[in-house]
Amino acid sequence: MAYGYDYGSGQRLILDNPGEQTVITFASSAAGQQQQASQSLQTGSWTAPPELFQTAGGLVIKLQTATGQLFLQLQANRLSQVNADAVSSAQALPLEAISSAPSMQPMQPMQPMQPMQPMQMSNMSMSVNPMELRMGDMQMRMGEAANATPTNATPTNAAPKRFCSQCGANIQPNDRFCASCGLRLER
Repeated sequence: MAYGYDYGSGQRLILDNPGEQTVITFASSAAGQQQQASQSLQTGSWTAPPELFQTAGGLVIKLQTATGQLFLQLQANRLSQVNADAVSSAQALPLEAISSAPSMQPMQPMQPMQPMQPMQMSNMSMSVNPMELRMGDMQMRMGEAANATPTNATPTNAAPKRFCSQCGANIQPNDRFCASCGLRLER
């Protein structure tokens, strides 16, 4: 038989005695997360249910075993042995009997991501297979299709195209201002 105590705010202490071991488990659960840490001690079988006390120094667990009484103090999830004087002026806390120490629920496996769909925003588009980005008259490709020469390729003897550094619009060689955003162009 295991015993539990709820601290509140998703914190729980669980005591169990499988065989000759005493297992002390700290469980914490909040929205979207669960944590659990256990410590195990060789104490022998319990001859009476454990008792829990609140002291100025933390929680104290009193165990009655075949070899005698054992007092364990819990401070910030650390465990140390203390003497019976530790509970002389302590407040007893209720432990509830539970069928066995609950195990954490396994997390659901993550679902695979769906392939990225082509995106379109204003004069910009992007697709993944093959990787392609278009913005206005500019185009960039990566992958197999990038090596293919597009049908509207610029002849090699033509002047390179210029684009506005602010908005990306196509600029003619004699333009002094961007026709799209009005940026003053350097020559």
